[in-house]
Amino acid sequence: MTNAACQAPIDLPALLAYWLGELDDAADARVGEHLLGCADCSAQAQWLADLAVGMRVLVHQGDIQLVVTAPFLKRAADNGLQLREYRVAPGGSVNCTLGPDDNLLITRLAAPLQGVRQVDLLWLGADGETLQQLTDVPFDPTAGEVLMASRTSEVRAMPETLFSMHLIGRDENGERRLGDYGFHHRPWKG
Repeated sequence: MTNAACQAPIDLPALLAYWLGELDDAADARVGEHLLGCADCSAQAQWLADLAVGMRVLVHQGDIQLVVTAPFLKRAADNGLQLREYRVAPGGSVNCTLGPDDNLLITRLAAPLQGVRQVDLLWLGADGETLQQLTDVPFDPTAGEVLMASRTSEVRAMPETLFSMHLIGRDENGERRLGDYGFHHRPWKG
C-alpha cells in the first residue's frame, strides 16, 4: 500500500513494525522522521492506527478469531487482558473451557516448523467435516508453535463439543501434515 505522491513511500510491513515498536532504534528514528514530513505516509500510518483500534475493540469483545504472535499475546497480557491458554502437542488432545473473566482463548499448537514456508489451519467437527480453513497463517518457524485466538463470544455459546484442528505445512518438498490436535470443549461450570 503506497502512494505515488511520496518519493520514498514506507511500505505497510515497515509501518506496522514501527507502530508495534519492533524496529531497531535507527530504523525507528528514520521512519518517525519520514512520517513527520510526509502527509501521504502519515495518512497510511493513521489508517493502520485506526485499524488497530478497531481490532482492539473486536478482541476485547471476543468477536474476532485470528492467528496471533507471541509479542501480540505479551502486549495483550500487559494491557490487562485475561488469557486462558491451552498447549497441545501433535497427536495430543485437551479438555478445554472458557471462564467468564477470560478475554482471550489461546490455543498453542506445537508443531515442527523448521523449513516450513506456509502453514494452513483446518477445523474439523466430530464427524470429520471441515468447519473452517485458514490458509497461509502467520507463524514463527523458530517458536515451534502456531498461536490461535478463538472468537470467545462463540466459544461461550458452544455446548459440549468435540472437534479437531490440523496444521498443514508447505515447503520445497510439497505439502505435509504437521500435527493433529483434539479438543473436548465443555461450557464453564464455575
